[in-house]
Amino acid sequence: MNKLAVLDNPRLAQAFIDYMASRHIDIKMMPESEGCFALWLMDSQHVVEAEAELKHFLAEPHNSKYQAASWHVVDSRTAKFSDFFLNLILMFKERARPFTLMVMFSCIAVFTLQLFGWSQSVFNLFHFPAYAEQKFEVWRFFSHALLHFSAVHIVFNLLWWWQLGGEVEQKLGAGKLVQIFLLSALFSGLGQFWVEGANFGGLSGVVYALVGYIWFSGWLAPERGLVMAKPLIGFMLIWLVIGFAQPFMAIANTAHLVGLLSGCLLAVIDVKWLKKSETSQ
Repeated sequence: MNKLAVLDNPRLAQAFIDYMASRHIDIKMMPESEGCFALWLMDSQHVVEAEAELKHFLAEPHNSKYQAASWHVVDSRTAKFSDFFLNLILMFKERARPFTLMVMFSCIAVFTLQLFGWSQSVFNLFHFPAYAEQKFEVWRFFSHALLHFSAVHIVFNLLWWWQLGGEVEQKLGAGKLVQIFLLSALFSGLGQFWVEGANFGGLSGVVYALVGYIWFSGWLAPERGLVMAKPLIGFMLIWLVIGFAQPFMAIANTAHLVGLLSGCLLAVIDVKWLKKSETSQ
């Protein structure tokens, strides 16, 4: 790195940086003392050209060519941002399917109501049946999966749901994802309620069921096209163990474990049924 100059006008310095970028020469602006900014040349092989161009720039900083270079760089950055945003939308749409989206939007709607003052009312309506008179309120056996209690909680769960649920729905159809959702929400809820009562919520039991289902499906029947990278499986298993090991965080560990086991078991049943059907044909 070579220090080319120290300027007290960052907008002027940026104009020179943009102009040199149009010539494929990388210059960085770094703060100096008392509101001044240093221009640093990143590659010393361009030092002669950079110093010569800087001399011309300082003599005539408002030349139209410098302004044109700045507009070109801004257009390029805007185009890159637009491409990034477009790719993000396309990536989202690639995984998103009707039931995947329906659950995501339901979780977001419920969380929004909680944020705007209806937290207790929403919890009272959606929590797992805790009293004898609630056992006939069938929705409660599943609606607890839509409850989330922090931004980190819902973001973490929805990202995994979008990734894993979207893959299952894409490869096996909405019916299979609905089945996994209902069964894992039911059994993970029952397990968590049996251990700690009804004060829980979240999609993570279902997410762990998807981890187990994709893991065992990829292991037992890779031809189904469901694959989950081993490091991701390892991460989720380690997080499960950490949840049981620490006493401080309010984590529905039993729901995670039962969800994982239910997903694994469902994958085994599906694969055996599939192979039995193929044998009988």
